[in-house]
Amino acid sequence: MNPGRLTCSQKKFLAEMAGTFVVVALATGSVVISARYGGVFGPWFVALAPAAAVAMMVYSFGRVSMAHFNPAVSVGFLITKHLPRNLLPVYLGAEMTGAILASVFVRYAIGTQADLGANAPDYHYPILLIIGVEVLATGLLMAVILAVVHTGGLRGLGGIAIGGIVGLDIFFLGVVSGASMNPARSLAPALLSDSLGSLWLYLTATFIGSGIVAAAYSKCIGK
Repeated sequence: MNPGRLTCSQKKFLAEMAGTFVVVALATGSVVISARYGGVFGPWFVALAPAAAVAMMVYSFGRVSMAHFNPAVSVGFLITKHLPRNLLPVYLGAEMTGAILASVFVRYAIGTQADLGANAPDYHYPILLIIGVEVLATGLLMAVILAVVHTGGLRGLGGIAIGGIVGLDIFFLGVVSGASMNPARSLAPALLSDSLGSLWLYLTATFIGSGIVAAAYSKCIGK
């Protein structure tokens, strides 16, 4: 396929698929590696790997697709009118394809420990707190992303800022809710490992978090 002949939608699809693949592969792969070696790398490793992946992919594909790599972010951008309605299926399809491919890669290239790196909350905490923390984590991510978009790239620091909030959310909030912030990142390993018990959380709270921030942005600031 000649890249010069690709349509705009095709370029966005490929960018989102590739970016999501890298983000999910590093996010879940780091969990698998940590579990394989008994957690010797520590929680910083599980937080740093996806943070670095997000930062790299934002700089790689930001100008092509605005670097969503996350269905909750895509829906948020739909609310703020940064994403046309007709492109939403393109983004969601690309993100899910990339995530599934990433989990297949992790399964056969890295390992199957920790349910392929599937997110898991700590149910020792009250369920309302778990939901609230996941909403908060996704809301913080969406807020930073919108700040980057609103400032036109945050003077070149956009990728670092977005990757940074991903890492911080995972490091500080992951112990409670799993800090997915990304339905695709949660769905793919859960499906392939048949670990669906907590999937409802990441298919609801993430969209609520991004939706609240996106709606507030649209009301108070606008595009």
